[in-house]
Amino acid sequence: MYGQKMRFGAFIAPFHPLNENPTLALDRDIELVQWMDKLGYDEAWIGEHHSAGYELIASPELFIATVAERTRNIKLGTGVSSLPYHHPLMLADRINQLDHITRGRVMLGVGPGSLPSDAFMMGITVAKQRDMMDEALDVIVPLLRGEKVTAKTDWFELKDAQLQMTPWSRPSVEIAVASQVSPTGATAAGRHGLGLLSIGATSAGGFNALSSNWAICEDTAKDHGKTIDRSQWRLVGPVHIAETREKARENVRFGLEQWLYYFREVAALPLAPTDGSDPVDALIASGMAVIGTPDDAIAQIERLQAQSGGFGCFMQLAHNWANWENTRKSYELMARYVFPKFQQLNENREASLNWARDNRPTFMGEAMMAVGSRVAQHVEKKGTENIRPEILAAMGLDKKTDAAQ
Repeated sequence: MYGQKMRFGAFIAPFHPLNENPTLALDRDIELVQWMDKLGYDEAWIGEHHSAGYELIASPELFIATVAERTRNIKLGTGVSSLPYHHPLMLADRINQLDHITRGRVMLGVGPGSLPSDAFMMGITVAKQRDMMDEALDVIVPLLRGEKVTAKTDWFELKDAQLQMTPWSRPSVEIAVASQVSPTGATAAGRHGLGLLSIGATSAGGFNALSSNWAICEDTAKDHGKTIDRSQWRLVGPVHIAETREKARENVRFGLEQWLYYFREVAALPLAPTDGSDPVDALIASGMAVIGTPDDAIAQIERLQAQSGGFGCFMQLAHNWANWENTRKSYELMARYVFPKFQQLNENREASLNWARDNRPTFMGEAMMAVGSRVAQHVEKKGTENIRPEILAAMGLDKKTDAAQ
């Protein structure tokens, strides 16, 4: 009896350097999700950002509505909707509409907002964003369950608010809360019994906080009479794989430096040394990224399993380190060689092969007996004239002996 399969997906912020046509970059993000759907990926989460030039998707809902028409099975989540930027009734209503349009394939990821420049443009104080997220989530959860809500804060008010369409998904669309190092996301997820989306799971701080954040989530859920499920815990990390480690390293030279520049100069997260040493070596050595082969990706996921105690979905951080051809190949190698390891896809095949090998003497003996019986019948009726010598030799006969008999 097999348990739940590990799911696989991608977290698509996305990241596009400034030397690229933004229209075509958005087209390629759509193509990536289509390719993932064809390969059997389970989920794609789409970001929301409004400044700094790299992360181009302003409305994950619009993107999801577009790509839902071009895919069949993959689930599509907002990764994440920045709750302080939206009136909660409006956001809940849009997600509920997508739930109907996609026939239950939409998911809602939520967070406080990641870029201070976004908040600044809207006059939102960064120090208040996490409180605003909590206040919005307190009403979005019941709204998406079809409940009537009345609430008032210093930035929104609801009076007998209720979504006019009953949710397609029951009791609600799936909701997950973004988490990195601080306990903010884990606490919010636990309070409402929601999923957890660990975006920086492979960074040093994020990796070290995995087990403690899950413990916080569990304790908070218990305090509020909720239950949480590890299958709804998603871990995110950057991966690029190829047939060999050397080829993978060569592939990422295409766009890695521009990605590192963005994190160093805009996001204020220096992810690799600036002393002139090879950033590929640093990312691999720190455990931050997989740049290697399918076996290296398997080892990274096993490392995350051991550190976290178990989770439901591993998501690749979409990064555009490689050109489009090699990016497609990397996603294909994940599906072809990494998925089966964690989804038990080949266990029955392996058992069947071993069973056939171990019983080969019996099976071959029976097969030889069946063939021999038919040959003997032919010899009895027609003689050995048209029977090949090696077949007769295998039966202990030859043409001369047969003729004499």
